[in-house]
Amino acid sequence: MVKTAVILGAGLGSRLKDRTTDIPKGFITIGNKPLIEQSVSKLLKAGIEKILIGTGHASNYYDKLAQNYPGTVSCVRNERYRETGSMYTLYNMKDYIDADFLLLESDLLYDQVGLTVLQEMKNPDVVLASGRTNSKDEVFIETNPKGNLIKMSKDSNELKNIFGELVGITKISYSTFHKMCRFAQEKFIDKPKLDYEYALVGVTVSTSILVKKIEDYIWCEIDDETHLRRAENVIFPRLKEQI
Repeated sequence: MVKTAVILGAGLGSRLKDRTTDIPKGFITIGNKPLIEQSVSKLLKAGIEKILIGTGHASNYYDKLAQNYPGTVSCVRNERYRETGSMYTLYNMKDYIDADFLLLESDLLYDQVGLTVLQEMKNPDVVLASGRTNSKDEVFIETNPKGNLIKMSKDSNELKNIFGELVGITKISYSTFHKMCRFAQEKFIDKPKLDYEYALVGVTVSTSILVKKIEDYIWCEIDDETHLRRAENVIFPRLKEQI
């Protein structure tokens, strides 16, 4: 069982327009509680003792949140958040991450069971996947016959098979994290907006990363208004007892 979680929360959330002009996506409220607070509560319930948040846009909101969890939640600001992607935000935390961890995106509304499943698995590197959601903007996952990660893409035609959809919750070992950092470091000059998913796939040449699918997993990400309506009208009613 890992004790550390890392949340990626630096992005501008520009597709949500006015909703995220002054706040980070993680502070969008569903069911009277911001997404980030729901996630922190679930992580603590799952046995997590240390939470690092990679911040950028409107980082003061996360700084204030961290004050409510002294010794547990801390923030690491990506000063280049406007010009970089999620992998740089993760890379920017390399001096603060010292153990295996759960990696989460900040704009998720999700079922507690996903954390429980990852925590109970002995595999050091595991990507959580779901069945088809038809939610638009999905990231599809290709695996080999052993169920290990091969490729991820938003274009299903680029994949030989579609095993599931990326949820945005991943267990990453300390050694794999450093492989991801080395892989990304060589790419940042040409691809500063590199996503962490690209680095995950990049290290599969030397590392087996299992994909664990929960077919009917209840979750959603919130990138735009369509996602937000789905979160409020479809996903939240199924999860509200966990809020």
